[in-house]
Amino acid sequence: MKKTVVIGFVGTQLDSGGKGLGRWEKWRPSVALCQHEDFLVHRFELLYSAPHQGLMDQLAADIGQVSPETELRPTLLNLHDPWDFEEVYSALHDYARGYPFDPEHEDYLMHITTGTHVAQICMFLLTEARTFPAKLLQTSPPKRQRTEDEGTYTIIDLDLSKYNQIAARFQREQEERVSFLKSGIATRNAQFNRMITDIERVAVRSRAPVLLIGPTGAGKSFLARRVFALKHARHRLAGEFVEVNCATLRGENAMSTLFGHVKGAFTGAMADRAGLLRKADKGLIFLDEIGELGLDEQAMLLKAIEEKRFFPFGSDREVVSDFQLIAGTNRDLREAIHAGRFREDLFARINLWTFFLPSLVERREDIEPNLEFELGRFAQEHGTTVRFNKEAREHYLAFATAPSAVWAGNFRELSASVTRMATLADGGRITLDVVESEMARLKSLWRMNTDSSLSPLLGAARCAEIDLFDQLQLGAIIKVCQSSQTLAEAGRTLFAVSIGKKRSTNDTDRLRKYLARFGLDW
Repeated sequence: MKKTVVIGFVGTQLDSGGKGLGRWEKWRPSVALCQHEDFLVHRFELLYSAPHQGLMDQLAADIGQVSPETELRPTLLNLHDPWDFEEVYSALHDYARGYPFDPEHEDYLMHITTGTHVAQICMFLLTEARTFPAKLLQTSPPKRQRTEDEGTYTIIDLDLSKYNQIAARFQREQEERVSFLKSGIATRNAQFNRMITDIERVAVRSRAPVLLIGPTGAGKSFLARRVFALKHARHRLAGEFVEVNCATLRGENAMSTLFGHVKGAFTGAMADRAGLLRKADKGLIFLDEIGELGLDEQAMLLKAIEEKRFFPFGSDREVVSDFQLIAGTNRDLREAIHAGRFREDLFARINLWTFFLPSLVERREDIEPNLEFELGRFAQEHGTTVRFNKEAREHYLAFATAPSAVWAGNFRELSASVTRMATLADGGRITLDVVESEMARLKSLWRMNTDSSLSPLLGAARCAEIDLFDQLQLGAIIKVCQSSQTLAEAGRTLFAVSIGKKRSTNDTDRLRKYLARFGLDW
């Protein structure tokens, strides 16, 4: 069996019962702890300060009398002010770091009945942090003071996962936070659900920057707002949510918008401007399309992230802003680094928590639950409920989830589609005619998008000679190629199923030959 080791402070009030025999008539926690017949203390590490040497000697004699089996180890811990949190915490921390803990052979208990309230709090915190690999030990006096009554003791394990009701409650709360981040949408895509679970953990535990990578319309801005709302609800943030699209910032305007300026900093600077980073003090700023920032702005942003201070444009005085950052991009920042358009040190700073938001075509199973969400949002914004009839709903879903559906604008385009149908629905019912009209509109938009994306590569004349089927397929393949580092990587992505089933021996050559059909190469 493991030995039981108790660590505690001498109680200068409770442990002091006087020098005469009358002390045995009083409940003294450190002595009573060693009197329980069902609880053997093998070793008692008793901490005390120099002014209480006499009390320590008395306790050592009395504990030796009531429990000869207990090895008492008095430890001098000089505290000038036992009510000074910093001093007590530091002293206990140093004591713990130097203690030869042996959890394989010993169980440790931190006696929190004695000592100042500050000492008890410090012992609790250090035990919770596992600096002391222990449980808490709370002793209580008897209800009626009797010489033979040693009172009661309670052992408290701070590993909350061992408490079923608490663990179940934590699980429910986490599920509620995850659902909140998804706006209550019962998403079915496993990759997306895993990502949201990870984002929830980061949101409630970390203040580090978060980088969201995904195509336009995938929901980066929406997710950033939900993360802010979650942090704000848990009192992790007290300031505002600030959003800025970096693609709209250029030159002096970029500096001024983000970092502020002083009067006269440039032509037209008629007054001081605080800037958005200062507006986000104690809050969260979402910098969408961060890859569009100029190199000078990137350098200043890096300093602001790391030091929480920066110089407004035209000023020689630093200002402070304790903001949290979420950055968004639809570009490959590593490629931008190689091209000299993005600072490697800034990327390293914002790349701690990076999440890739899949496009709508990669989450086709989530189109149906998002359809219901968009109808609910329309009802809330317009004060009218709109529903599909059965045939129209099935027809639209079959179209929306088909492999031929492009959804170039992702969830933003789906939202616009639902809004159009809900607006045109007579009597609050989306009919088959409304759906057919919307499908025709989307097909036309997708054909235009495909034409415009292929024209720079093939030319308008060549595009006109290619069937829409081939245009859609080629456009999707080109997107994969453009987001891949090498031809081999693109081939592995495009032919993953064939590779897994060993139907294809050379995915790189297969892709090369496909591109060559249209006069294209890597």
